[in-house]
Amino acid sequence: MMYNSTRDSRVSVSSSQAIVQGISRDGGLFVPETLPRITGADIAALTSMPYADRAASVLSRFLTDFTGEETAQCTRAAYGSGAFRSPAVAPVHTLEEGLHILELWHGPTCAFKDMALQILPHLMRVSASKTGGGEIVILVATSGDTGKAALEGFRDAPHTRILVFYPEDGVSPMQKLQMTTQEGGNVGVCAIRGNFDDAQSGVKAIFTDEAVGNALRDHGMQFSSANSINWGRLVPQIVYYISAYCDLLADGKLKMGDTFNVVVPTGNFGNILAAYYAKEMGLPVARLICASNRNRVLTDFLATGTYDRNRPFYPTTSPSMDILISSNLERLLYHLAGRDDAVIRTLMQELASKGVYTVPEGVKEKLTGLFDAGWCDDAGTAAAIADTYEKYGYLCDTHTAVGMKVYGDYRARTGDTTPTVIASTANPYKFSASVLAALGRDAAELDEFDKVEALQALTGCPVPPPLAGLRGKTPRFTAVCSRDEMPRVVFDMLDIR
Repeated sequence: MMYNSTRDSRVSVSSSQAIVQGISRDGGLFVPETLPRITGADIAALTSMPYADRAASVLSRFLTDFTGEETAQCTRAAYGSGAFRSPAVAPVHTLEEGLHILELWHGPTCAFKDMALQILPHLMRVSASKTGGGEIVILVATSGDTGKAALEGFRDAPHTRILVFYPEDGVSPMQKLQMTTQEGGNVGVCAIRGNFDDAQSGVKAIFTDEAVGNALRDHGMQFSSANSINWGRLVPQIVYYISAYCDLLADGKLKMGDTFNVVVPTGNFGNILAAYYAKEMGLPVARLICASNRNRVLTDFLATGTYDRNRPFYPTTSPSMDILISSNLERLLYHLAGRDDAVIRTLMQELASKGVYTVPEGVKEKLTGLFDAGWCDDAGTAAAIADTYEKYGYLCDTHTAVGMKVYGDYRARTGDTTPTVIASTANPYKFSASVLAALGRDAAELDEFDKVEALQALTGCPVPPPLAGLRGKTPRFTAVCSRDEMPRVVFDMLDIR
């Protein structure tokens, strides 16, 4: 299996090269030349396996330059070593008949990013052994959860450094504390003045800056990414949608061949793109339902075929989705455009120069056939938290609540009663203030950990040890820079003069 660039189909690299490189030198993203198929017999075989073995089976279809043992070692190290608090790794919780929550936050940082970032360092290690090169510098932009998950995953990994940029006022207090207190001798963290899109565009610019790349090579280093622009970050996310179906089969909630809907709260589009890939492989997904917050650029795009980032940016109570430039959408458009790289180059140039593009009508028709979409504001998010807790006794975070609200609206609008799985992306204690407020408790005068205690006292839901253990920790990283200063900060953190 080889991988092409979305902006130049002539580029062809192995999976190891795609993982180490992170992004194509032309600015495009790597995608597989073909998608492997998964049959009913394959799914039946996976159903009796633990998560690590399910992951090895799925990933081996994409990482064909890995040996079977190398792939299995990576999945066992990530999912079989006790890093996840649930033996199922990504358990499915049933709210009622036909409505299920896929809990993706049982890893060490209590967010869905752990599902990929616990295995990416292992994939990177094997890939680097195959491609050669020097020390790998992982460069990350985060809207909150990716940063901590990447820092934790790559902490003290040999021959690797990891540098994370996050928006100074665009993450929750708990997310900020998780990043700024990160331990490890190979890590660096810096806030930027601006939003996530500023951080993301700054990181992309550094990746494609020839002078910066040359400076790293002169010091025996090379960039890679832990954002979902890296195929090695995205491909493990395919596994948990297939695994959810297996669990529903095993529990008798579905019969083989039954279809199901998937609802994903998303801003950068990677999480729902993984569900699209699972569907294209043969998983019987009926509708892919994209849930957005007030920064509804994806909802509007899926409804109209026009992507327009020229709009106000709203900080919300679901900050990991506060994004106006959804990088992974480029991969989807490449597939729907029949792998026509000229179409993608034109669209991305228009996005860069004008902030807006409209897809060809044929692509628009395919989008409509695959996706539904909706959005809700902070008031709708709070109402969904309260309603879900009152109706089911289930406490969800602000991002999952967006998915709950959008799904409720979708079902009321369409009458579709197809069994549905909603991806739950974070533990509610990462956003205690917003969850408390949604449940009617004024916590404005409490500090972050008093809010955690108040939420536990109110609901009885256990606080994950990784979050409870942050109390009293002193931040190591306090620097703040502008977007333009990011290359200098990178050199400073790498001791390049």
